[in-house]
Amino acid sequence: MRDITVFSGSAHPELAAEICAHLGTPLHPVRLHRFANDCLGVQLQANCRERDVFLIQPLVPPVQEHLVELLLMIDAARGASAARTTVVMPHYAYARSDKKDAPRISIGGRLVADLLVAAGADRVLAMTLHSPQVHGFFSVPVDHLHALRELAAHFRGHDLANAVVVSPDLGNAKEAAAFARMLGIEVAMGAKQRFSDDKVTISSVIGDVRGKDIIVLDDEIARGTTVIELLDRLREREVNSIRIACTHGLFSSGAVERLSDQPDVLEIVCTNTVPIPEVKPDGKLRVLSIAPALAEAMRRIHEGESVSALFG
Repeated sequence: MRDITVFSGSAHPELAAEICAHLGTPLHPVRLHRFANDCLGVQLQANCRERDVFLIQPLVPPVQEHLVELLLMIDAARGASAARTTVVMPHYAYARSDKKDAPRISIGGRLVADLLVAAGADRVLAMTLHSPQVHGFFSVPVDHLHALRELAAHFRGHDLANAVVVSPDLGNAKEAAAFARMLGIEVAMGAKQRFSDDKVTISSVIGDVRGKDIIVLDDEIARGTTVIELLDRLREREVNSIRIACTHGLFSSGAVERLSDQPDVLEIVCTNTVPIPEVKPDGKLRVLSIAPALAEAMRRIHEGESVSALFG
């Protein structure tokens, strides 16, 4: 078996260190420098020759800097004669650009996938892509994980006798339905229309939510615009309580504070696929670790075992 060699970019080194702790393998250093003309330079500071190389880098702000850094790391691994290079991308920011819904726009999710493969990626390990079709943008194998097990384990600690999972829109309905089945409860969803990145309207909620304990499930929360719009519709239906869950807690522009200030929101739960902004220690935010799941998937990839069996 070829040796495993793990590197991390600068986007989320804490997650990479936790993954390596679960794998029982060292996290090797990467030298990142900037030339006088503002170009980035990368040097992988460990032997890659005929090794199974894993590069851990979520695409988080500043997204473009971290993307170029990742491309340079992939190219460096290829140039160092790595046997196989697997990109471990817990958050693929460009996955939101997955369709041509206006004239003369780029499908960024496909373009960036092509760039990763052109740089030398042999395989991709991702977590909760924004939509299923993004998987098909890659011309190399993609192992697509989700965090539903971790989120479900957390919510099983609550009384779910009167609970309902609510998806903010139809696009997330399949994941919400799977999550509801794991918890043994019902599912409902919002009818959402998006007008711009920060303007959405939810006209109605489909399903029985009146008097229920609500678990709002979304794949990611950035500004929190969609969730706050959904909260208004849920209040109109006189729900009993509200908890919010997502995989990618980006929480830009003070989203955690805005959601925490909603008096009927009891809890906000996310995972550590991305760095979480500093919040009050006694606040409503709970962060679950997906490092064990990513570490196990990496181990299975390295040893040629089934990754889909993780969700059996």
